[in-house]
Parts: sequence; structure tokens; C-alpha cells
Amino acid sequence: MIRLAEEGDLPQILEVYAPYVLNTEYSFEYTVPTLEVFTQRFRDITALLPWLVWEEGGQVLGYAYASRPWSRPGYSWDAEISIYLAPQIHGKGIGRKLCTALEEILWRQGYRCIYSVITSSNEGSIAFHKHLGYRFVAEFPGCGYKHGQRLGTVWLEKQANFVDYPYSFPVPWYTVVENDGELHDILDSLSLS
Repeated sequence: MIRLAEEGDLPQILEVYAPYVLNTEYSFEYTVPTLEVFTQRFRDITALLPWLVWEEGGQVLGYAYASRPWSRPGYSWDAEISIYLAPQIHGKGIGRKLCTALEEILWRQGYRCIYSVITSSNEGSIAFHKHLGYRFVAEFPGCGYKHGQRLGTVWLEKQANFVDYPYSFPVPWYTVVENDGELHDILDSLSLS
């Protein structure tokens, strides 16, 4: 099931994330963050943006969150999403459910553009996002280095269906979804529960 992430989930979330850092080029981090560093990252992100987990039998097996790709005020309506899944739940539609729920919260907050920044060699993730309606907007070849390789990134974008000029800044996620019950209502409206 999808639910709101809590600080108590962070050790399990780190277990999902660690193989991406250590064994792939999909994260440009070189070392797995400590629990202390990851906890601060979680607090910084969730002060404004949502963080969701996929849980089965009391075990967190996947998560998705949004962050700000840029800090200046003119970019306030832009968010970047990240999704990480444990190997045993790949290909089961869970990534789509997490992404769709995260997007819905972001749209309700007032975000107008959602980005996904993907290592260009991660063809599966690029195809996944394109299937969900993201479109290619930029590529930065050779912008990063990991595991003895020069790597590029691809930026994909999904825009909201708004045509008007935003009249206010996005609201914090918790004003849209204050508890798991409200999240469940959103999931029901999306036929994801």
C-alpha cells in the first residue's frame, strides 16, 4: 500500500536506496548517506514537498518523493520527482502507482511542471516516464562521473493542464494531504488503492 513516509521509515528507505548508490549509475552519489544525513534530507524535503512509501507486510519496498530542482523564486512552480524500488517489486506497476499519487499531490499543491532527471543509460526509467506522459526536454551528455564512466543525464518534463498565470505559490504538501486517510481518498479518486 501507499502511505505517507515517516522518519521511522528511513532505515528501511535507506536499505532500498543503498544498492542504487553502490551498484548502479542511477544515483550520482558515491557513498550511501548516513542515517543522520538522510534524516536531515528527509526533513528538508518534507517541509514543503511530499514523500511516499510503498509498504508490504510492514516492510518498505519502495518510495517516491519530490524536491525542488532550482531554488530561486521564479522556479517555485517546478518540482523534480525521484522513485526507488526494491528489486522484488520491479515490473509490478508499483512505480506507476507511486508516481501517479505523487504527481496528484503536486498538482493539488499548485505545481505546474514536474521534472525527472535520469541517467541517460537508464533506458528503462526513461521509457517508464515517457509512458506516463513525460516528454524529453534536454540531455546533458557526459556531465557526471561514476564507476569509471562518464555519464549523461536526460531531463523529462510533464506540465500541468493549467493555462493561466499562477496567482499564488504552491502550498506545503500537508495542507493538501494531512494524513493517510486523506491520501487514501486521493488514491481512490485515481483508482490506485
